[in-house]
Amino acid sequence: MFTVKKSLFGLICAIGCINMDFVFAQQTIYVTNTLDFPRKEVVAVPVSQLKLFLDKSKEADLRIRDTKGNLLPVQWVDNNTDGNNDELLFQAHVEARQKAVYTIVAEPKTVLPESEISTYSRLVPERVDDYAWENDKVAFRVYGPKGQQEALLGIKGSTLSSGVDIWLKRTQFPVINKWYKGYLTDPMYYHKDSRGEGYDPYHVGNSRGTGGIGIWVNEKLQVSQNFVTSRTITEGPLRTVFELTYHSWSEFGVKEIKRISLDLGSNFSKFESDFNAEKQVPNYTIGISLHKNEGEAKLNDKNGYYLHWEKIDDAFVGEGIVIDPRTVEKSIVFRSDIPDESNLYVITKPQDKLVYYAGFAWQKSGDIRTQQDWENMLRRQAQIIKNPLILKVK
Repeated sequence: MFTVKKSLFGLICAIGCINMDFVFAQQTIYVTNTLDFPRKEVVAVPVSQLKLFLDKSKEADLRIRDTKGNLLPVQWVDNNTDGNNDELLFQAHVEARQKAVYTIVAEPKTVLPESEISTYSRLVPERVDDYAWENDKVAFRVYGPKGQQEALLGIKGSTLSSGVDIWLKRTQFPVINKWYKGYLTDPMYYHKDSRGEGYDPYHVGNSRGTGGIGIWVNEKLQVSQNFVTSRTITEGPLRTVFELTYHSWSEFGVKEIKRISLDLGSNFSKFESDFNAEKQVPNYTIGISLHKNEGEAKLNDKNGYYLHWEKIDDAFVGEGIVIDPRTVEKSIVFRSDIPDESNLYVITKPQDKLVYYAGFAWQKSGDIRTQQDWENMLRRQAQIIKNPLILKVK
């Protein structure tokens, strides 16, 4: 009898200890939305706030569940590429002025959810050396050193530009690899909207495209040429990040490292440019091409968002810039008869680091129907930047 009781007591203790360890290995993430509209955004938890979990378990064992028990995709990111992860990403869904709760658990035997919908970016040597990036909403590209060299030699199909190109998508699934593969046998493959996925009808040339930069001096924009090096920091289910470097440009001898990131579900890429200039720079200016001046441009210095609305072929496209209004000196709509020189310009105060968002939406994607829809999206993005989701880890 004593043996049975002793064994039972030992079993209870063992179970209790296991449960205590399990509870100790858990952490809870509270995500608060202070705005009056629901938000579904990628959030980043610093590794330093996961110490309680990581003291007991491996990064690879970590899983996140919502209040209904659903398992969420996660992504670890090493932002400074030192071999150690800096933050953990997951996508939070928080109603207006509400708080959402998520639980971190150690479940090494539970397979992480996978999805064909993700972010993606890479250098594209099969079309000279573009760098292209995308998510489930939008796609962009910029142009590299080989393209510049070939353009200067007059080789057809190459591009000399530091402007930002946009690809109009109407599918959630990745298109970069598919479209460039099609390009190898048909150079017009992704310039035709014949597959129900979208296409690239957007002209960049020497304009700023959607979000290219320069320095505004005496009614002229001084710009860099193509990027000279690129490196991918991360790409995965929730966020892609990469860096571009540029040779010294402008009369001010500006050296630039540009880091670009794009989150799942967002119409806006985040641009972060670090500058080192030989001479004092009067400003840094962000632009949007006005093409043939047939669209409508709207400036909102107070709230820090800038809109262009134009018809491309048979549907409308909205392009925009969103920035902290405290960094803006002024904005202008500059129209010219010279091709590619008509741009909407956001002229910012000179600074060593310029941060802004640039993006777009296409009528055929289903995200917007009217110019007002696009302006509402820009207004919300401005509010999101000013009021990030609040994270607490306990």
